[in-house]
Amino acid sequence: MALSSRERAALRAQANHLEPTVSVGAAGISPAVVQSLEDAFRSRELVKVHVGRNASVVARDAAAELAGAARAEVVQVIGHTTTLFRENRELRARDAARAARAAKDQ
Repeated sequence: MALSSRERAALRAQANHLEPTVSVGAAGISPAVVQSLEDAFRSRELVKVHVGRNASVVARDAAAELAGAARAEVVQVIGHTTTLFRENRELRARDAARAARAAKDQ
């Protein structure tokens, strides 16, 4: 699933206020980092990853490798921080159901 430039711009705007939830340290991209990314994608579609200054990989390379491992899309890479997106239909359905219940209660 390739993102259009309009979709990518909207995701960048959403990611602006997010803090990094996954960190890549000196050990580079390990199975633990990929598992941490998978855990983050269970509860959200947009995840920021911080690549430490002493990491063995460059942020752009880390973004591409993590996106491949997590079946995600790279939204942007700025400095040592990258933003990844993976659509989660279950999460969207849950949010829609929650919004419908809230509208019904009011």
